[in-house]
Amino acid sequence: MRRRRLLLAVAQHSLLIVAAIAFLAPFVFILLTSLMTTNQALSADLWPHPFRFRNFIDVFTTAPLWRWTLNTMLYSCLATIGVLVSSVPVAYALARIRWRGRNLAFMIVLIALMLPPQVSVVPLYVMWAKLHLVGTLWPLIIPNWFGDAFSIFLLRQFFLTIPEDYLDAARVDGCGELRILFTVVTRLAKPAIAAVALFSFLYTFNDFFLPLLYVGENSDNWVLSIGLAQFRSLHQVQWNLTMAATLLVMAPVIILFFLAQRAFVEGVTLTGVKG
Repeated sequence: MRRRRLLLAVAQHSLLIVAAIAFLAPFVFILLTSLMTTNQALSADLWPHPFRFRNFIDVFTTAPLWRWTLNTMLYSCLATIGVLVSSVPVAYALARIRWRGRNLAFMIVLIALMLPPQVSVVPLYVMWAKLHLVGTLWPLIIPNWFGDAFSIFLLRQFFLTIPEDYLDAARVDGCGELRILFTVVTRLAKPAIAAVALFSFLYTFNDFFLPLLYVGENSDNWVLSIGLAQFRSLHQVQWNLTMAATLLVMAPVIILFFLAQRAFVEGVTLTGVKG
């Protein structure tokens, strides 16, 4: 029996190692290709000889990568702040405040969560066009300041797990609902709020469809996703530069995930399913 368990554990570890290698293989290929010369990138060679680190500098000289990065950070940061500012109060109202129509409002949030964003693209585009904001980043940023269905749902489920005794004690001390939200609930819900912020930042950082729709014709407001696609079209035979640009675009997301990994995991695993 003990030997069987040992063999099973070895098999499980082996499968995990194989899965990790399969997952990391594309990243290793991208890294090695980004360090090659042009001739090597178009050959069957897998190992650079010599290593050409200048490819990463050439990316900045051949494309306005800094401008794309600035536009992306502006979009992602403002959108993430907007999601937090708008979604946290709504989630608290749906979870902890009793008022007529609360269940109906929550059903509307669930319906909005199930609808794909492409459903509302046409009317929203017409609205932003009439406001003369197409070609700017505002059509991407402003909607996030009116709440996000997934963020509201996630935060609501977490708020339901907070003991009611803490809130009642704050009410006995004379705290209003807003003060309870900002002094009690937000402190207890830091993992969930951090997870929502991370979700929002990663989604907007990697977003391609909406930036292409609203700012695709204005190169001054391109984000990294559009810029990388355009860079691939212009340098389609220079795989070393393309891979170097891809690695530079991936780096902020990877670094952010590893730095916020603990908060991300806690926010997801601690989110309750109480209704």
